[in-house]
Amino acid sequence: MNQRPYTVILIIPTGIGAAIGGYAGDAMPVARAITSVADRLITHPNVLNGAQLYWSLPNVFYVEGYGLDQFATGCWGLRPVHQNRIGLILDQSIEPDLQLRQLQAAEATRATLGLNLLDYVVTDASIDVELRTSNSGTSWGTIQNTGTLLRAAETLISKARVDAIAVVARFPDDMDSPALQQYRHGQGVDPLAGAEAVISHLIVREFQVPCAHAPALLPLPLDPDISPRSAAEEIGYTFLPSVLVGLSRAPQFVTKYELSANDLWVNQVDAVVIPATACGGSAVLSLSQSSIQIITVQENQTQLYVPPEPLGLKTIQVNSYLEAIGVLATHKAGITPTALSSVISSMHYLAT
Repeated sequence: MNQRPYTVILIIPTGIGAAIGGYAGDAMPVARAITSVADRLITHPNVLNGAQLYWSLPNVFYVEGYGLDQFATGCWGLRPVHQNRIGLILDQSIEPDLQLRQLQAAEATRATLGLNLLDYVVTDASIDVELRTSNSGTSWGTIQNTGTLLRAAETLISKARVDAIAVVARFPDDMDSPALQQYRHGQGVDPLAGAEAVISHLIVREFQVPCAHAPALLPLPLDPDISPRSAAEEIGYTFLPSVLVGLSRAPQFVTKYELSANDLWVNQVDAVVIPATACGGSAVLSLSQSSIQIITVQENQTQLYVPPEPLGLKTIQVNSYLEAIGVLATHKAGITPTALSSVISSMHYLAT
C-alpha cells in the first residue's frame, strides 16, 4: 500500500536575528537538504529568498508568512500550480535609475528563466516605509501609505488578472548605521526584514494571492570583510530575482468551499522544524494543537527567547539541522528515534 507524501514545514521567522536563516537566503541549504528526505516542504520567502541567488525545488511550496499562518489554522489550503502570472508593483519613490534596474532584472527573468511576468504598475504615491527595532533587538517596520499599495495590487488583479504579486518598495538608506554594519558582517538582525513582512502580509490578507517583497536600496560601498551569509545581497543592484522565481510556482490559497483532490491542508502535515528559541509564532501554536511532530533546533539561536517548555509544547529537541534531518528520516520511515540509540529502555507495565 502506498504511503501518503511525507510533508514538512520549515519555519525560520524573519527579523529575529536567526543564526541560520537570518541573512541573505542562508537557510536555502537547509531547505534543499530537507527536500531530499521530505516529499513536500512548505516554507516561506525568508528561507528561500537569496537576492539574485535562488534554487528552484519542485517539491517546495513557497508560502508567504500570513498565508502560512492561515494554512496552519486550517482556514486556508494550498493548491499547487504549474505557473503563476506575476504582476510587479514598484514604489513611486524609487529613483528612475534604480527603478530601471528593477525592471531590467524582471525582464531578465522573463528572457532567461521563462517566467510569466508581463505587467507592472507604479504606485500613485510613495509607500513610505519606516524601519523600527524593538527592545528585544528584533526588527519591524511600518507603512505610512497602505492605500497606495492596495490600489496598485487591485489594478494588477483586476486588469492584468495576475495570480501572484511581487513588490519593490524604496527602503531608507542608512549606510552608516551600526545595525547594517553588524548585519553585513554576520551579526545582529536584518534591519529590513520586519518591515518587508508587513508589506507582503497586507496584500496576502487583503487579496488572498501569493506575494513577496524585495527592497530597493542604493548599492553599498565595497567591503572586503562581508560575511558569506550576507554576501548574496552584495552582488547586484536588486534583490528581485529570487522573489520572482519563488512566486512563479507559489501555491494558490483556497478555502474549504473550493475543495480539490490536489489541495494540501494542514492535516496532511507530518512535522515542523523551528528554531528552539522561536516557538511563540502563530503558525507553531496552531500546529501544536495537532499530532504534528515539532522539532526544535538549538543551534539556530535568535534574538528571541521563547522556548517550548513554558508554552507546554511537546517537541523533539535537536542540536543542529543535520540532526533534525535525521529525525525526519526516521519519522518518515516509521522508526522510533530511540531505536537508533545504543540504549533502549524496557516497556512499561500498566495495571488494568
